[in-house]
Amino acid sequence: MGYADPSSSRDLLGSRTLFFIFICAFALVTLLQQILYGRNYIKRGLQFSWQNGEELGNWTRIFNFTDDGAVKTGGGAGGRYFEFYEGPLDFNSTKCLELRQDIKDVKVLSMVKESELFDRWKSLQICKWEMNASEANIFKTALSRCCNAPSFLFTTQKNTPLGTKLRYEVDTSGIFQITSEVFKIFPKEMPYSRSQFKKCAVVGNGGILKNSKCGKEIDSADFVFRCNLPPVSEKYADDVGKKTDVVTINPSIITERFHKLEKWRRPFFEVLQEYENASLLLPAFYNTRNTDVSIRVKYVLDDFESQQAVYYFHPLYLINVSRFWLTQGIRAKRVSSGLILVTAALELCEEVHLYGFWGFPMDPSGIFITHHYYDNVKPRPGFHAMPSEIFTFIHMHSRGILRVHTGTCC
Repeated sequence: MGYADPSSSRDLLGSRTLFFIFICAFALVTLLQQILYGRNYIKRGLQFSWQNGEELGNWTRIFNFTDDGAVKTGGGAGGRYFEFYEGPLDFNSTKCLELRQDIKDVKVLSMVKESELFDRWKSLQICKWEMNASEANIFKTALSRCCNAPSFLFTTQKNTPLGTKLRYEVDTSGIFQITSEVFKIFPKEMPYSRSQFKKCAVVGNGGILKNSKCGKEIDSADFVFRCNLPPVSEKYADDVGKKTDVVTINPSIITERFHKLEKWRRPFFEVLQEYENASLLLPAFYNTRNTDVSIRVKYVLDDFESQQAVYYFHPLYLINVSRFWLTQGIRAKRVSSGLILVTAALELCEEVHLYGFWGFPMDPSGIFITHHYYDNVKPRPGFHAMPSEIFTFIHMHSRGILRVHTGTCC
């Protein structure tokens, strides 16, 4: 029976000990590096929060924000991500002031690519929105001076007396004489007053509304404006709601879908029942072609003993609205019905929220969307300046004048 050499055992034991010490030292150094790196990473991510005294209890792990401040984990190249925060930042926090300034620095839409504008808009969604009373009041005062919706939004007996020779908005050489028959279908005076409603929703028809789940939020508003007889059936209610207080009707819809109401009177009346007691608003005095078919709407509702009110835009109001937005940089053959309603809402409501307004073929995340939430029929090119209108709304959102919703609702 043989025995091992004691000296060899000592050498082996010494080698193992040295190897073990080396491994431990390497692990310790690596751990210290990770701790120091982590502290610096957190410090960079939280720097703007510490400057404002925001509580660190809200900071947990890496998050990415969806369009309206919702939180999701993960990240990706090309976006602006804010690590370790799980809730929206205060409107006037340092970071939010910076993000809003990023948008306001873009003076005209052509200054940046759409993707860059989308990126800045998405980044802003980590911030709570609140109305800036001073900015909003300045803007509302300017609208009051130029347009005065509480007095001139609708053609009324007060602002358009019997015998008035009303000049059309577009066919300015054309004159419409206000006869007693037409005069009696006008309301005596404007049914709405300045800042009458606390919170208003103006609902556009953009594909951005599809799968938004904003229906309940829209219906919770004190007053809801809609554009051009959009569908509000149960099929779409989760996304767009059902409540409607005023809905515009483009006379071309009546001409094309209902054959000028010469035969299709009942189908037209049945469509209007989706809007329950909503008031109807038409541009009867936009041009000479619109007048007869617009007035016929009132007669059809009277024949069916409907309680829905029918109002007509005052042409002077539409002219002044177009001039006002031209000074704001919106150049188009005609401003959209949505922009006209937004303009009116800013005078009639304390707080204005926009849904379904997005004039781009992609959503803020770069995903292609349909033109409307109910179809993908494109408008006549060159008639409206939708991207320019939306760009203006985004600026107004950044200034706290109104709020634009482009993400999902809770």
